[in-house]
Amino acid sequence: MKQVLAIIAIGIAFGIALGAHAESDEDARFAAIAEQYLADLPVLSPVNATQIGDHSADDRLDEAGAAGRDARRELLKGFRSALADIDRDALSRANQVDAAMLSNQVESSLWWLDTLEEWAWNPLVYVNTAGSSIYGLMARDFAPVDTRLNNVAARLEALPRYLEQARRSLEPHRVPKIHAETAIKQNPGILSIIDTMVIPAMDTLDAGERERLEAAIETARDAVALHQTWLEEELKPRANGDFRIGAELYDQKLAFALNSPLSRREILARAESAYEAVRNEMYEIAKEVYRSAHPYTAFPDEPDETYKQAIIRAALERAYQELPPRDGIVEIAREQLAQASDFVVEKNIVTMPDEPVAVIVMPEFQRGVTFAYLDPPGPLDREQSAFYAVSPLPEDWTETQVQSFLREYNLYSMQDLTIHEGVPGHYLQLALSNRYPSELRSVLWSGPFVEGWAVYAERVMIDEGYLDRDPLMRLINLKWYLRAVTNAIIDSAIHVDGMTRDEAMKLMIEGGFQEEREAAGKWVRAQLTSAQLSTYFVGYQEHAELRKDIEATWGDEFTLRRYHDQLLSYGSPPVRFVRALMLDEPIPRER
Repeated sequence: MKQVLAIIAIGIAFGIALGAHAESDEDARFAAIAEQYLADLPVLSPVNATQIGDHSADDRLDEAGAAGRDARRELLKGFRSALADIDRDALSRANQVDAAMLSNQVESSLWWLDTLEEWAWNPLVYVNTAGSSIYGLMARDFAPVDTRLNNVAARLEALPRYLEQARRSLEPHRVPKIHAETAIKQNPGILSIIDTMVIPAMDTLDAGERERLEAAIETARDAVALHQTWLEEELKPRANGDFRIGAELYDQKLAFALNSPLSRREILARAESAYEAVRNEMYEIAKEVYRSAHPYTAFPDEPDETYKQAIIRAALERAYQELPPRDGIVEIAREQLAQASDFVVEKNIVTMPDEPVAVIVMPEFQRGVTFAYLDPPGPLDREQSAFYAVSPLPEDWTETQVQSFLREYNLYSMQDLTIHEGVPGHYLQLALSNRYPSELRSVLWSGPFVEGWAVYAERVMIDEGYLDRDPLMRLINLKWYLRAVTNAIIDSAIHVDGMTRDEAMKLMIEGGFQEEREAAGKWVRAQLTSAQLSTYFVGYQEHAELRKDIEATWGDEFTLRRYHDQLLSYGSPPVRFVRALMLDEPIPRER
């Protein structure tokens, strides 16, 4: 801690020379803290630093043992102390936002280490870090391939040490069985990265470098096999932890994840209200769809819920007739990404970035939690490609399971998913937000801002007439928003209130109109994660309220392009900070 403070003091002295452009002495002090935090990212986690775009520690693998945790703890405490000495009122408004975000991140990291202690009960932490350590080096061309391969060799050589530290850190009786089972499925994916990304590129190495890498690969294969045996024979039989983290931990984790004034109870109340409103709106659209096929239908003035359910399901069946081919989902996503991009430009919805984006097959070590995600380049790797990753269907699924999944991800749903993950969702938003000059803010982006924007982007596209105002597209969009609503409900209900699998499945399938495969996958995800499923709904609520208030303030001067461009120009901080910046309100303090 003393070392951190000393380095920060030196940074203050040279802050302006280093390009801090401080507006006050306090701004200079904070600029030095922010710069030191970014410089220490490789100390906190070399693998995470690689993903962010800091390549100074690409040849190192994280320390997963007690000594490594102690070192991270002391470093974080140093930043906590340094931030406590800053007079926030003397900072510029932009730095007030960044200081609040950094403080939240430091406190969250310390809480993860000392209170949640996920390192002691979640084996996926280690499997994901091990896989990411190699994938992060090979997925993007940020350096010559031989340089990256030599760093791969160094990390593979360290893999036995890392996985041994993981086994020593994990306490089997605290590990939930679902986490052990998922780790068993994902662990072999580390080798698939080697086979598909590393070995095909080895011809670029000279003889000595190749010999070293080949030896490192064999070392890694042995280490992964040993870890697989331990996961199957030692961990899983003894895994007896409760995946539910309980009210106290959940509320604390939610507060850190959301950085929002909304509490768990407020979120639940909003979600339950939205649940009824969205289902009623779906019924109105479903009547339109149903009447197009049965024009003489007379609908009751006061239908009960059973009747509404039947009409909505009948309308959704129309959408479920449009299915992607089992082996053509990735190609469909590529076509739809181009289609959505053209629409955004045509309707002048928001600035279209020119940063590269590619649709890829999801890496094996990442599968089993979600069907698709947007993997953006690190905030410090701004010239690299974003990846819209889509998971292939499991080979061992029955035909019934395949059809269930394809019905859920019909062509209309794929359109909505591509909007969410691609344009104008995650890809577009993150590409524009990374242009904000504060690297610290880019590194500390807010999950609710990002996920909320993507849900909001879906609604914007439908409101602007995407797919020629096809009512089936509108109905599917409402179904997807209903998914965000039920996500928020089950997130806390499972971890705090003890909601069972049957109760969750009924809410998702009957209440949310999800297919069995989607609901089953979400049940697994809800067990493996906590607080994350609420970010979609909370973020959307905050985005929708902000737009409503800006429209009222700007009046006739409001346009979508102006609003969206300004909104995204601040990076990706929590929405409450963007609200303050756009409406010239006081910058909020910590909760």
